[in-house]
Amino acid sequence: MTKHVVPVSEIGRVRRTPLSAGSVVPATGVLLDRLARPLSDLRISVTDRCNFRCSYCMPKEVFDKDYRYLPHGALLSFEEITRLARVFTRHGVRKVRLTGGEPLLRKNIEVLIEQLAALRTHDGGPLDLTLTTNGSLLARKAPALKAAGLQRVTVSLDGLDDTVFRRMNDVDFPVADVLIGIDAALAAGLGPIKVNMVVKRGTNDAEILPMARHFRRTGVVLRFIEYMDVGATNGWRMDEVLPSDEVIARVAEAFALARVPVSTVGETAERWRWAEPGVAGEIGTISSVTKAFCHDCNRARLSTEGKLFLCLFASRGHDLRALLRGGASDAEIAAAIGGVWQGRSDRYSELRGRAEAESGSGERRIEMHYIGG
Repeated sequence: MTKHVVPVSEIGRVRRTPLSAGSVVPATGVLLDRLARPLSDLRISVTDRCNFRCSYCMPKEVFDKDYRYLPHGALLSFEEITRLARVFTRHGVRKVRLTGGEPLLRKNIEVLIEQLAALRTHDGGPLDLTLTTNGSLLARKAPALKAAGLQRVTVSLDGLDDTVFRRMNDVDFPVADVLIGIDAALAAGLGPIKVNMVVKRGTNDAEILPMARHFRRTGVVLRFIEYMDVGATNGWRMDEVLPSDEVIARVAEAFALARVPVSTVGETAERWRWAEPGVAGEIGTISSVTKAFCHDCNRARLSTEGKLFLCLFASRGHDLRALLRGGASDAEIAAAIGGVWQGRSDRYSELRGRAEAESGSGERRIEMHYIGG
């Protein structure tokens, strides 16, 4: 039986916050929210579809053959995405990450990458242009992605044991094909490559050390991510969260590590380098549950249909598509974005224990596949 859940197409209609293009917020290259956090990182979801059914993101019992995805006409076109990205750069965005769903499922994604690669930051430099993928299509796409101007990729990989990995992606996809995709990305020059592993206690935590052993001499940056309570369909439980301190302790028992200091404002990972002579590279942990990093979060998220979200755990988006298709000028769109960001005070992870009480809403949070991780 299909479990009922509100499709993203309906969420877009019900939870859309209209935007006014009337207020004047000049684009100066520096835009701060109410907690003095600058806007510098934009994550763009190019599709709400994925060919995996990972339980922590798109569980098969919800996202089955009857699930209603967004119609093609609701999606932002490549030209609309590029136009919005250009406006965001005027407010200080320097990094653009393409996400999904699975972004490589979006037809002719290389065309969008080429358009985005031509953009410049507020001070005239190139954008840091990246993409997150499950790696299933990377082997045949990597050369074209690099040629189009993509700089690097992040690959989601939740274990090396084929049985564990097939069970987690829930579509019987072999881990060997993802590893081939990573090798293809390395060969194409899409580096430094990051590999993200979502760790669920009792599900794939036995894969922590095999992952560390496999990647520590490859130059790939390995990240262990705490299992997060994103959306409303993944059945999240705190007892399935393996704290990052425990993860890194397991790795440190097997390998010598040295702490890497924070180098960038808004950096989400705690980082360590391999301390053995002759071993380059590093690993990291992302602890959004046990050690929140909301205090310097500099990321905005643009959904597949053009809603601006200010937090991964948001329940409401701000409708930029309506401005795009309603004839607003770039200056008017920039003003609307500026007004939204200046009013931002989101810090869900820091308030996780009392977030519902403080928000007073109890609203359904947007699913991860809709706005990217």
